[in-house]
Amino acid sequence: MIDLNGKVTLVTGATRSIGEYIARGLHACGAHVVITGIEDEAGAALAAELGERAVYRRMDVTSDADIDAVLAEIRSVHGHLDAVVNSACSYLDNGISTKREDWLAALNVNVVGAAVLVDKAVPLMTRPNAVVVNIGSVAGKFGNGFRGPYSVGKAGLMHYTRLAAVALGGKGIRAVTVSPGWTWSPPMEVMTDNNRDLADRAGAEVVPLGRVGRMTEVGNVVAFAISDDASWVNGCDLAVDGGFSMLGPDRGLGPRYWTAHYAPEFRDAQG
Repeated sequence: MIDLNGKVTLVTGATRSIGEYIARGLHACGAHVVITGIEDEAGAALAAELGERAVYRRMDVTSDADIDAVLAEIRSVHGHLDAVVNSACSYLDNGISTKREDWLAALNVNVVGAAVLVDKAVPLMTRPNAVVVNIGSVAGKFGNGFRGPYSVGKAGLMHYTRLAAVALGGKGIRAVTVSPGWTWSPPMEVMTDNNRDLADRAGAEVVPLGRVGRMTEVGNVVAFAISDDASWVNGCDLAVDGGFSMLGPDRGLGPRYWTAHYAPEFRDAQG
């Protein structure tokens, strides 16, 4: 078990999906967890379920007032903050045709909100091995014809990790990205009509380990990134994708496979 006893952590977007499982994982490892988000009922229920060392506080990352209020309470109660996990995410996205107002709204959550929170949190991150963990995505590494602000936001957040690692390193604060691949989570539940077997079969087509990830697996890597065992890990991306991001567009199968795959169709087309 990763030991996070005594560490004070703040997780954004923690009322559901991957953010929720990150909060659960940190709490299971002994951390104090400040669960934040904008879904008050879900956040309060999660904090109540976890019990001691967990609280929910409403925080819209686009609101400086919300950020200031949460950080002020952390200062009052704990006196310090060991980790900020930027998991809050907007899925407002219409691909390349996304309108200006939607681009701005999405990036305000996915990049700007995270950066402003970190800047405001730095004065509290005074203990050794303080860390910023930004939740990236394989979507931020590759082109996607159906994505716009989401992919661009994740790419921006991943570069912000590098910026923060350099800018904050002198203060003893690390910054890392944890980037999930295809993961069994609420968006995938919707895509598959809650059929995890279908998701795993689809994942087997593009993931070397033959399935989609689990949210607990993402949470485990975030917990490691925050732990003292990761004290020399800085400025990098920790991929939690089953090997997805190491493959090229041929899925690692090579031209022999693809020419053989299409050979009958090609012959039929030629008559």
